[in-house]
Amino acid sequence: MIDPVILRTEPDLLRESQRRRGESVELVDELVAADEAKRSAQTAFDELRNQQKVLGKQIGPLQGALKQATHAERAGLQAQLDGLLATATLLADQVKDAERAASAAADVLDALWLQVSNIVNLDSPVGGEDAFRVIDHVGTPRDFAAEGFEPRDHLAIGELLGAIDVERGAKVSGSRFFYLTGPGAMLEIALLNLAMQQATAHGLVPMITPSLVLPSAMEGTGFLGQAAENVYRLEADDLYLVGTSEVPLAAYHADEIIDADRLPLRYAGWSSCYRREAGTYGKDTRGIIRVHQFDKVEMFVFCRPEDAEAEHERLLSWEREFVDALEIPYRVIDVATGDLGSSAARKFDMEAWIPTQGTYREITSTSNTTQFQARRLRIRMRDENGTRPLATLNGTLCAMPRIIVALLENHQQADGSVVVPQALRPFLGGRSEFTPVG
Repeated sequence: MIDPVILRTEPDLLRESQRRRGESVELVDELVAADEAKRSAQTAFDELRNQQKVLGKQIGPLQGALKQATHAERAGLQAQLDGLLATATLLADQVKDAERAASAAADVLDALWLQVSNIVNLDSPVGGEDAFRVIDHVGTPRDFAAEGFEPRDHLAIGELLGAIDVERGAKVSGSRFFYLTGPGAMLEIALLNLAMQQATAHGLVPMITPSLVLPSAMEGTGFLGQAAENVYRLEADDLYLVGTSEVPLAAYHADEIIDADRLPLRYAGWSSCYRREAGTYGKDTRGIIRVHQFDKVEMFVFCRPEDAEAEHERLLSWEREFVDALEIPYRVIDVATGDLGSSAARKFDMEAWIPTQGTYREITSTSNTTQFQARRLRIRMRDENGTRPLATLNGTLCAMPRIIVALLENHQQADGSVVVPQALRPFLGGRSEFTPVG
């Protein structure tokens, strides 16, 4: 959610953000009208409620006076009391009607707010998915032709090594499911250990998070809006399978006030993640680039709003450190406004070079969600100036399948073996390569 003060004082800022995202500008006009209606209805209720309180203060003393009045005084006092009681009865009905109207107006406003995405950072490039800005290129893609062989794709390598089994994954669970076997499973565990080693070295608290969350957690993080079609829901229990541990990490401090001297709070959460991949029919059907279930290490930060941009750069630097250690060529992009998630004000992606596709593919991302999620989840900080919403940020340190794809393709050899980067060898008993099983 966005600070309502911005809607009342700078609605054009919201309109411009919606325009840059390619989302409804008219929604802001609806919000302005709904906000005015809600405040008007609340004012009407407050005024009637105040009248009711004033009347109550008149009735009490009058009832007391009536008990002590002489016979001659009683008729006049009773008439006054009857008039006040009749007014009170009428006012009580008006108060109930006004309360219902105020509640209904608030519900309309809340529903509209849930449709509004975070205000974009004005430094983000404007446009759709392809309008990103390249920030940096790191590493040089290998020239396999010069080395004298045609590179195999990750699935062919994975099958040679006995590392990936999509056929049995489909047999057991359907399309876009897979098994990591032997070297594949060992590689994921090594990546998990390397990611957590790096995260803890930088002071992040390691966490293993729930994969099932309540609707309030999913809605609070912004995943029941434009992203809802990709979310799995267990209707019998009214629970959702998370598509990222960002959700349980963000909701970890829901409804809490955190002392400012504890900030920043930084976590590294591991979980299995689930995505329906709706709308991707025919895309990445081969291999494990786009799948329904995968494991991921996600970083999450709670900080002062004024520190959020510095934290964003820090998360990106940690992602770069991790991928550098894996010796994979990559580029860093500033994601365009039309490709941002609803919670993100700005997002940086890291994309690994995939030799057999001749292009870069996303392997990590980091988003500054400013106060958007904190307001929805009612997370505040307390400092010398009182309480106010804090800022949240997230960053993927290691999404296992795509990192494995990049490792297999970039470190493959002509004989089908794969060289293990130095950084992973300590977690694989010193092993320097994986070789075909037979």
